[in-house]
Amino acid sequence: MEVKKNVIAAISAAVQLYLEGEEQPAAVAVDPPRAAEPPRTSFSPWALSGRQAAMDMRRLWQMRLVR
Repeated sequence: MEVKKNVIAAISAAVQLYLEGEEQPAAVAVDPPRAAEPPRTSFSPWALSGRQAAMDMRRLWQMRLVR
């Protein structure tokens, strides 16, 4: 069988591309890209107070203290 230099070059290039392709996902798995964070809402004491009042009223109704 005759050995052709262009066939050997093509095979070695394909093997090298394959090995480089295997190394890239390992690098991505170590340091994955971070997803964009959703926008944060600012703290509102009025909203917190309203939620707390609603929870207090529900607790009173559950305990049957409001009559």
